[in-house]
Amino acid sequence: MATKPSEFEAISLAEANFKDVNLQQANFTNVNLAGSVFTDVSLAGAKFHNIDLSNVTITDANLDGMAINGILVTELFRAYGA
Repeated sequence: MATKPSEFEAISLAEANFKDVNLQQANFTNVNLAGSVFTDVSLAGAKFHNIDLSNVTITDANLDGMAINGILVTELFRAYGA
């Protein structure tokens, strides 16, 4: 039996904690994740469009194949000398 996708609209989940949650192929539109913390999260294959990454910190990340505006991040680091 196929399950119907869940839909959440105009709901506040502020300060919610998610652990061992499967959100594969979920769509996030007009979502505020400001101040959120992501630990041991897979974003492999995710696509981001029209996002605000101001003051974002990324540490201990696998950046293989990650591109920003079509430029591989690993190439940017290589050109920067990092």
